[in-house]
Amino acid sequence: MIFFDKETKTFYLEGKSTTYAFFINKFGYAEHLYYGSRIGRDPLFYTRGKGGRTCAATVPGEKIDGFDEGSSYHYFPSELAFYGNGDYREPCVQVENEAGDRICDLLYDSHEILPEKPAMKGMPSMRGGETLVLHLYDSVTGFGADLYYTVYPDTNVIARRVVYKNCSDRVVKLRRAYSFTMSLPTQDYDFLSLHGAWGMEHRIQKTALHNGVISIDSKRTTSSASLNPFIALCSKGATEESGEVYGVSLIYSSSYVLKAEGVNDGQTLITGGINDFDFSWKLEGGEEFETPEVAICYSSEGVGGMSREYHDAYRSYLINPNFAKKSRPIVINSWEGTYMDFDNEKLMAIASAVKGTGIDTFVLDDGWFGTRNTDEAGLGDWYVNEDKLVGGLNTVINHVNSLGMRFGLWFEPEMVNEDSDLYRNHPDWAIHAPGRAHCYTRNQFVLDLTRADVRDYIVDSVNSVLKNHNIGYVKWDYNRNVTESYSELLPADRQAEFAHRYALGLYNIFDRIILANPDVLFEGCAGGGARFDPAQLYYFPQIWTSDDSDAEERTLIQYGTSIVYPLSSMTCHFSVVPNHQTSRIIDTKTRADIAHLGTTGYELDTSVFTDEDRELTKQQIAEYKGMEPLIIEGDLYRTDNPMESNFFGFTLVSKDKSRAELTCYQRMGRPNAQLKRFIPKGLAPEKNYYVPELDIILSGSTLMNVGLLPVFERGDFKTVKYHFEEK
Repeated sequence: MIFFDKETKTFYLEGKSTTYAFFINKFGYAEHLYYGSRIGRDPLFYTRGKGGRTCAATVPGEKIDGFDEGSSYHYFPSELAFYGNGDYREPCVQVENEAGDRICDLLYDSHEILPEKPAMKGMPSMRGGETLVLHLYDSVTGFGADLYYTVYPDTNVIARRVVYKNCSDRVVKLRRAYSFTMSLPTQDYDFLSLHGAWGMEHRIQKTALHNGVISIDSKRTTSSASLNPFIALCSKGATEESGEVYGVSLIYSSSYVLKAEGVNDGQTLITGGINDFDFSWKLEGGEEFETPEVAICYSSEGVGGMSREYHDAYRSYLINPNFAKKSRPIVINSWEGTYMDFDNEKLMAIASAVKGTGIDTFVLDDGWFGTRNTDEAGLGDWYVNEDKLVGGLNTVINHVNSLGMRFGLWFEPEMVNEDSDLYRNHPDWAIHAPGRAHCYTRNQFVLDLTRADVRDYIVDSVNSVLKNHNIGYVKWDYNRNVTESYSELLPADRQAEFAHRYALGLYNIFDRIILANPDVLFEGCAGGGARFDPAQLYYFPQIWTSDDSDAEERTLIQYGTSIVYPLSSMTCHFSVVPNHQTSRIIDTKTRADIAHLGTTGYELDTSVFTDEDRELTKQQIAEYKGMEPLIIEGDLYRTDNPMESNFFGFTLVSKDKSRAELTCYQRMGRPNAQLKRFIPKGLAPEKNYYVPELDIILSGSTLMNVGLLPVFERGDFKTVKYHFEEK
């Protein structure tokens, strides 16, 4: 709920159990007051300090006798920090005016409270929710900013964004256009982020906040595996289940930056959005610029509490409701089973081998189109290679359908090979800079999605394949980052708009393909998790979490990914051993148990299955189907962090606390190993639970305090599972 106190000019934004409060001070500045656990709508002016003793510039036009440190923009906890009038903190916006100055003075003009948030223009965002729109205006230049705040009654996530407006008849240029500013009263936090690379996505790192700026960013025209567009500020000593945590998750898929600045008066300012490196945006008179949405979150229940808030918010308000809370396909994917070396008979044998096991979807991966026999050719030519697939795709599709299974198909529509009909006919469609040679990655170039003709080609090509074949599942891949950021169709003074225009072009393609095929489940992929961000989840209810399918590596990857993203959004496949990425050999039970901690599937050559293999797969899928409601809608409690110990543990609990499952994992088996007690969380203390593995009934309070002592089999990489059923 959103409440405005007219007397004090204070706004109270109330989520499930939080309050976010700010007011309009006597200068018209939107000044932050509080963000945390739910409080009364009391006056909070007594919390305002005068800031540091450093000599600071006054608010413009305010000549103050004896100097009052409380009258400087630099010391006001900010809702939108801006540049040029004495505020030396990281600004949220910088605008270059017609005269060449970069000054703005964005003060309160008016506000409105909407019963539901209006949809964004051309970008994904969270749905619905009561919304405050705060209108700020610079009376000198006519430049304005509309701040959007959306709250939800059943989550502590607040959606924020800014729309910058040139209300004059003059041209201005945005040199920075971030999505939000948020102020915190202290600096006693650790800065948490998720870093990684191909095959080792979403590792957790923490840095102590200090005076000055800590930032993460991407300059890749994608959100990237290197640093995920997410940060959290954790109070000192915060754990999984205790302490204050503030999360920031950016709903955006291109170059971004997120920053936390320790200010000399002891406060912290957080800001970010579109990366202002190599960015500008020209605004003609009357034009607007809409920033990506950011989801901020407060938790008083540690990092785990923050994670559960994001999981609930994204499942309810971001992920496509056609799929978000529904059972997902169980896939057999051809990639690690065949790579690009296949024919009709090989593919049909893989599909036939899993009939009756519970696998319900066969996905044909890379290699079915153009002259695609290696990664050096064919990308961009989205027509069937009938030398390889005699009779076309329908030969395989009809066979798969006859088995009672759906058929899925792999695309990488944003890319082109130099050896392709598309490139030979339209070399100008690949991103390139005049007179400069291409950089190669995986023998491919990126298509210029800022161009309407390129977007039309992609949309028509993919939609034609979907229209002419019975396809129920699409895997959409993206295997390299942008280089030579330039578009032939943009004038020189707009070339720094490229990265954001690429994102807008990508979203336009998704709108025209994914939303135009509402019955097809589209899975995202970017060489694994290199574009695992909330904006992608708006279109793809699940994303291939990593090309590394090794169960040991996946404990690390899936743990880190779960910090922000729900388990239902992670595609997690059971694959062959020795593993194709690590050559590690891990037993069948462990591989299945770890793959079941997400949207599960299979990645191997099933044509070599024995009857025993088929029966084991059938048992695995039956086990997964029993726990799938917990994956789709349950609460996650992380019990052991594999990045810090020899163990890993996930407890999944139903919303009504009537059932739960605990997966325990031990990495290395050692002689005379210490006993390890796993403590499940999230159960109802007063309820009694039957634990079939122990054939005992225990109270939730006993389980969550005494814990369990799993007996792992001898050897490395072993799992033990416990089930809890209310009695």
